[in-house]
Amino acid sequence: MDKPELRLLFKPELKSPVFVEGLPGLGEVGKLASELLIKFTNAKLFAELYSPYFLDYIVIDDDGICRLPRYQFYMCSNCNPNLVILTGDLQPSPEEMVGHYDLASVILDYLEKINCKRVVTLGGYPTQTQGIGGIYVAATSGELAASLAKQGALIYRGRIVGAAGLMLGLAKLRKMDGICILGATQGIFPDRYTAMAVFKFLTRMLGLKQTGV
Repeated sequence: MDKPELRLLFKPELKSPVFVEGLPGLGEVGKLASELLIKFTNAKLFAELYSPYFLDYIVIDDDGICRLPRYQFYMCSNCNPNLVILTGDLQPSPEEMVGHYDLASVILDYLEKINCKRVVTLGGYPTQTQGIGGIYVAATSGELAASLAKQGALIYRGRIVGAAGLMLGLAKLRKMDGICILGATQGIFPDRYTAMAVFKFLTRMLGLKQTGV
């Protein structure tokens, strides 16, 4: 394998889906929030992404069966809006700058093919003891950021590293709407409290209702 490889398990039937990315990062906030969304919407796994930019290890399950580290794509077609949800085992190391761009480009290329118009990324915002669980937002336009602030979020200022920031910037170049939702966290341990706050803001923003199992 010399480049990222997206493998479809089945072809999803989706109508202008919203993409939600939640990968491992500070306090695991994005990953935990995306997993809550997958469970909430009863989303189905439909694709996997493998890459030589991931670290050189394998994952062994309880039955002793191995697999490569991966990103996983889930879909929900019976919720409004339709969703594509990304989570995964890891992100490339900070030294793999080209890898970050290549992976984001592969993902955005696919999203354009399925007529996705909006990208939402999730992550953690580092803080000490004040404001843990608070919600910060950034967006690809001032109007979009202002609309999120009216829903109770604070406007984020500064840098957003990793997939949560890069995919937002690349989405803007492709003229896609982009939103980043960050939850304030100390980031020392997996922060389920902040992940829940991000999840609640996300579902309220999207107007989602539980689909059931």
